[in-house]
Amino acid sequence: MKKRTTLVPEYGPLAGMRIVGTGSLIAMPFAATMMADFGAEVIQIERPGVGDTYRSFPPVVSTEKGSASSSWIQDARNRLSLTLELDLRDPDVKEIFLKLIAESDIYIENMVWLEKLGIRDEELLSVNPRLVIVHISGFGHAEFGGLPEICDQASYDMIGQAFSGYVLYNGYEDRPLIAVKPSLNDYVTGLFAMFGMLIAYISARDTGKGQVVDVAQFEAQARIMRDNFTTSFLGLGEVTRCGTKARSFQPWDMFSSADGRYVAIGAFGKNVYERFLEAVGMDAGQFPYELVSKDRQAVASPLGQMFDRQVVDWCAARTAEEIQDIMRAHRVPCSCVNDAGACLKNEQFLSRGDFESYVDQTTGLDVTAFGIAPKLSGTPGRIWRGGPSLGQDTEAILSRILGYDSLSIERFRAKGII
Repeated sequence: MKKRTTLVPEYGPLAGMRIVGTGSLIAMPFAATMMADFGAEVIQIERPGVGDTYRSFPPVVSTEKGSASSSWIQDARNRLSLTLELDLRDPDVKEIFLKLIAESDIYIENMVWLEKLGIRDEELLSVNPRLVIVHISGFGHAEFGGLPEICDQASYDMIGQAFSGYVLYNGYEDRPLIAVKPSLNDYVTGLFAMFGMLIAYISARDTGKGQVVDVAQFEAQARIMRDNFTTSFLGLGEVTRCGTKARSFQPWDMFSSADGRYVAIGAFGKNVYERFLEAVGMDAGQFPYELVSKDRQAVASPLGQMFDRQVVDWCAARTAEEIQDIMRAHRVPCSCVNDAGACLKNEQFLSRGDFESYVDQTTGLDVTAFGIAPKLSGTPGRIWRGGPSLGQDTEAILSRILGYDSLSIERFRAKGII
């Protein structure tokens, strides 16, 4: 088989894979970037002169060279940018797009107007029978089930969290419910999309037959809600909201320290609970596990509430670092609540090489961002370039991958489709 011409360095377990993405913002591009971190060549199609909305998502940093969102700088690395006015009613656009599809392994999108643009799964699969098509939407495509009027609704991260029920488990009972930031549902959906495209790609590689993967935001969020649905079905009561004191065991909370910080402490199970007692100098005879921490009734009992007050007071008399050191010495799960600045200086992050520097192609800034995860021993990922400037790779893609000559490319440019 003729080796495919690629525009990215060869590295990682996905080297040689090509992904074409259309859409904007978070879930779809993030899924593609995760693949690019491990060697896939990702070509994001953006509208000429406009680009991905994520480029201008606040906050934005500006230089003499250009402006880019800090989110774009973090998430758009390792991608190629092809500008193309994606309306297949134009014969030149249709030819370019279908030629690219024919040379690709995966097409991933989060656009809700594919039919209007003339993009149809059947045609794409006829052009490339091995193609994996990944659709990302708020409520799924009706072809996979669902009420058409709901499937057609627009959605954002907060909507997915609300519809799935996830929002109910965040916040305090005496305060308004909140959606978990930053963009939890978008990133979770992106990870589900990445999983879906990988398993479909493995199937296509083994069978020669592609397929369609349908990823709905609300379903991705619902899938990570642990026992929410089984608990409801079995009539076992409500799952406890994270901000309530009505817990099923303790200590399990964010405790205030003497220096005004918060520390997360969790002691689940009798062994860890008893190690916690030893750490704070409390008597197991005074606060036996069965009467204080075993279940919700024990936590809510007068003795359980007394124990909680003593833990609060113990933490309030010590700095966050002191609490963390004591808990670690007794093997009790614990961490200071770090902000991003603290993480950037944290020895655990740094010793694992979690932050990497690269040049953002739009602003020209040398930035430090979170690097590659997970870590692989044999075929690790890498960052070979920062996020592309709008249309940075258009000419190279059209000429080196699709075989268009300079006259054709100039004609496309004059026509305004690239």
